[in-house]
Amino acid sequence: MLLLKNGTFINWENLEFIQADILVEPGPFGGIFLTNNPDLARHATEIDCTGKFITKSFACGHHHVYSALARGMGAPKKNPVNFLEILQYVWWTLDKALDLPSIRSSALVTAMACAKNGVTFVIDHHASPFAVQGSLEAINQAFTEVGVGHLLCYEISDRDGAEIAHKGLTETAQYLSQNPGLVGLHASFTVGDETLNHAVALAEKTKSGIHVHVAEDLSDQEHCQETYHKRVVERFADAGVLNFPKTILGHCLHLSQQEKELIHASPVWVVQNTESNLNNKVGFFNSEGLGENIMLGTDGMHSDMIRSAQNAFFAGHLHDTIDYSSTYHRFRNVHHYLQKNNFNGDGDNNLVVLDYDPPTPFNQGNFAGHFLFGWESGHVEHVISEGALIVQSGELTRVNEKEILKESTFQAQMLWKRMSQL
Repeated sequence: MLLLKNGTFINWENLEFIQADILVEPGPFGGIFLTNNPDLARHATEIDCTGKFITKSFACGHHHVYSALARGMGAPKKNPVNFLEILQYVWWTLDKALDLPSIRSSALVTAMACAKNGVTFVIDHHASPFAVQGSLEAINQAFTEVGVGHLLCYEISDRDGAEIAHKGLTETAQYLSQNPGLVGLHASFTVGDETLNHAVALAEKTKSGIHVHVAEDLSDQEHCQETYHKRVVERFADAGVLNFPKTILGHCLHLSQQEKELIHASPVWVVQNTESNLNNKVGFFNSEGLGENIMLGTDGMHSDMIRSAQNAFFAGHLHDTIDYSSTYHRFRNVHHYLQKNNFNGDGDNNLVVLDYDPPTPFNQGNFAGHFLFGWESGHVEHVISEGALIVQSGELTRVNEKEILKESTFQAQMLWKRMSQL
């Protein structure tokens, strides 16, 4: 057990500030106990948290491990002029070039970045069409090594042909037979009816849900109306995608009022990815009419959830109905999604210790002002995942970061070379 001494605990749900030592139980079902009784912690490992703030660690509602080795790569063969060309010449070129070693490096790099940013649970959406088999297990093992909880899926798509789509379904079924997870789909415009129906059937069989991009760009809606004579959410609703409380709809930018009503009336969750939308110039998120089941992700842009929350707030000034409390609610909604759907790995014994020295009074009443305008990932000092210390004084405890980064640099060079040959 761990004992966090002399810190200030901030209850993540009601934002109450409590001065007490915290006894942290290990394991996926461990809890925490606030105590000032030294006898209860006689055999615990002590961590001095004097002057520090302790609260529940963070979680990411939508990530892309496969993008981890993209940073600094050369320009694509054609300068993309729209979102479809960004996919074709950048991301679909990259995912075709992935192999299992580069997937493992990508997952390790992502997990390490998450851990150092205080993120102890990640919902990931993976694609590697020419390295499908074993890809989810490679990610699973990498995240487990670092100590970061995860909920995975493979991005099934018809864009590379029916055989690869079938491999995606097979990989998903195999993984879900031994692990919790979701059934991933890319987006409506790359998924035909047969694949969509197989995916929904698999989600029903495994008591899972669908994780899919929805109307990220207007072209998704245009394709759906031209091909299926209905809008994207209407198509997914007719197929049964919206029936699952575990379903996650990513982006949801270009929706009609009727589509928003369908989502609001369903048990599904929406995940907002502000910086990715800005980077791809696809539009701005607007929560009006969607309900309360909105959480935040990074879409593979980075692994810093504090940054995602702050940018969602700032971008929302002109394009969304968002305020201090709703920003924090979205930031924490990933935990509610995981709790309501009985996914393990995000219990009370997932904590972050922040070395934040506020220049003004900091309390329950003004927490949001400090969260939005003061907190940074650089304040993360210690991170506890399932009761185990995975980051201590800013350093990873379970893996050798320098060795992993050396290997990832090599894998990135090999990946970029393969991309240049496609």
